[in-house]
Parts: sequence; structure tokens; C-alpha cells
Amino acid sequence: MNRLEGKTAIITGGASGIGRAIVQMFAAEGAKVIIADIDLKAAETLGGELQNQAKAYKLDVTSSDNFNSLMNFCEQEFGKLDVLVNNAGIGIAGKVENTDESDWQRVIDVNLKGTFLGMKFGIRLMKKSGGGSIINISSIAAMVGLVDRAVYSASKGGILAMTRAAAIDHINDNIRINCIAPGTTDTPWIDRITKTYEDPATAKKLMVERQPHGRLVTPEEIASMAVYLASDESRSTIGAVMVVDGGMTAK
Repeated sequence: MNRLEGKTAIITGGASGIGRAIVQMFAAEGAKVIIADIDLKAAETLGGELQNQAKAYKLDVTSSDNFNSLMNFCEQEFGKLDVLVNNAGIGIAGKVENTDESDWQRVIDVNLKGTFLGMKFGIRLMKKSGGGSIINISSIAAMVGLVDRAVYSASKGGILAMTRAAAIDHINDNIRINCIAPGTTDTPWIDRITKTYEDPATAKKLMVERQPHGRLVTPEEIASMAVYLASDESRSTIGAVMVVDGGMTAK
């Protein structure tokens, strides 16, 4: 359909899960994509599949220097930045009382600080480019209480709040900032989380059963929403939280 024809995009955490689906769909819609991921090998493999549509870049989202270098790379390769998807994230299972401070800091650094740094450096290049769209990946954990997700919820709630504040700050820069709040999505993260439980199979079964529409959300469903927010179709969508959750927050 070429809805993103002529646009240049960066997707953090783009080598797997939701990020991978976004990269593939953006490329299919005509965008040039930088797959920014801590796993360079996986990013290069995906980039090879997309040939001249994508380039791989190793990125630690907790590093200002890494983000600064990424934006320089984007400008050198493509001359501009139209779309930034702050997707990279991690999660742990646990309540406040049994979460180690080191785990708290790691989740906050990757999820919340990583999104902050992405916007901080991405906005600078977007201003030079004449504007653009920033899409932050939050979660329904920012909106409803989920068992054993205290720290993850805190990080994703911060992303939601920061998205809205930044959207107002930069509306006059022709930069639209929005976020997507996925429900439980069928990605490798699910297996990593459920492995921390005594009965991983039951834990995963319960995740599926709590979905009102009876299944996990697919990464492609999140990617479709990202395409909309990246495209010119969403010109009046600013500071929004786009929920894709199979009805979980409607209960």
C-alpha cells in the first residue's frame, strides 16, 4: 500500500517480538528502516531479509552516547528522521516487596530512561527534518492493575505520562507523539516471564484465559497500529494512547 513511502524510521528493540513485526510492516509499507537493537546479529539477520529497505545498528537504549551516535548514523545514511518507535523494553515478574532494587533500576533504565533518551535525541533530528511522528510502546499495565507486574507497570505508566507531556511540548514543532498500549502479546517475552513461575505452562494458560477475546494479541496487530500512527493518516492524533488489548481494559 506504500503508506510510508519516502519516510525514514528508527525502531528500537527492532530485532524481535513487536519490534520485528513493526520493522517488517514499515518496510512493506515503503519506509526505510533502521533496526536498532542490543542484539546486533539478530538485527543484521532481519536487515538482510529486507535488503535495501533496512540497516542494522547496535543500540544500548540506556546510553546517551549510543543514541547520539544512532541519530548521527540516521542523518548520514538517510538525511532525515520521520518516525521513531521507542519499542525496546524488558519486564520482570514480582510484587514490590519481593523485587530487588537492582531489578527495579534495570527495568526503569531500559523502559523509561530508554524512551526518554530516544525522544530526547530523536526530537533534535526530527526538528531538523521538519517534523515527524514518535511512537512509544507503553502497556495496558499502565492503565490497570496486573498481578506480579509492579515495577513493569511503573515503567510503562511513566511512558504513558511522558508521552502526553511531550506531545504538548512539541506540537508546534510539527512532531506528533503518541503511545500504543498493547495487551498480552504473543512474543518471546511471554516465555521468559512464565519461566520464572513454578508452573510455566499454567502461567501462560492463565495469560491467555484473562484475554476477553480468548487469545493473545499478535505482534502484527500492534504493528498495524504503529503504521497508522507513523502515516499521514494520523495527522490529528496527538498525545493519544492507542489500546490494542483484546478487551482487557474494557472489563
